[in-house]
Amino acid sequence: MHFWPRFRAQLAGFHTALVLLFILAPIAIMVPISLTAGTMLTLPVPGWSLQWYEVVFTDPRWTGAFINSLIIGAASTVLATILGTLAAIGLTWGQFPGQRIMLAVISVPLILPIIIMGVACFSFYATMGLVGSRFALVFAHAGLAAPVVVTTVMANLKSFDRTLMRAGASLGASPLLSFRRILVPLVLPGICTGALIAFLISFDEVVIASFITTADQRTLPRQIFSGVRESISPAIAAAAVILILCSALVLALTAEMQRRARKLQMKPR
Repeated sequence: MHFWPRFRAQLAGFHTALVLLFILAPIAIMVPISLTAGTMLTLPVPGWSLQWYEVVFTDPRWTGAFINSLIIGAASTVLATILGTLAAIGLTWGQFPGQRIMLAVISVPLILPIIIMGVACFSFYATMGLVGSRFALVFAHAGLAAPVVVTTVMANLKSFDRTLMRAGASLGASPLLSFRRILVPLVLPGICTGALIAFLISFDEVVIASFITTADQRTLPRQIFSGVRESISPAIAAAAVILILCSALVLALTAEMQRRARKLQMKPR
């Protein structure tokens, strides 16, 4: 009698395992390849070595690309977080015509094919003479990531009790003080979640970077992509593993921020 529910549970678990295997297998293959003692991207590996990680951390091309990715990611994250948070507040609490249309326009980068974004960014920044500069890539990545910040902050603002702001005003707090001491701390999990995802978007992005950066301003994803075309080396796998680990760390921090946000919402007021 209890066979069918147990069988369904086991079947669901089996299907889940197959999906995870399908998703993670290509990623997992990178790990042994990055530890190979050989000089080719092949399996099985002829031996084990950390030499390719040493190459990634000592070769100026790889270290420069990694540092460039961190700088661009941090700058675009700050810009996207500020713009996205302010836009979320205006769209959630503001009362003005065209509000829904504006939200739809802000969400365009989330649904537009990335190749179209790349062409558009190249055309726009080329007319301004910014192609090949960090500023162009920072602005482009900020525009790509800001809608994510808007979404996460708006989700937190919808559960925010606005009477807290009025209570602060009744006690003599200025709008700026209420913003810093009341609003920001309570929606901070949403802001941090959006910022972490924004950094991940910038750190992993390669298409727009391929359009508007030069060889002197390569990011880590573009260096990996260029390495595949120029020279097949296990250093590419080592760099890919580092990129995956950085992405996994950001996702773990994002999950922690979401957990804290849910815990904060469950607290009695």
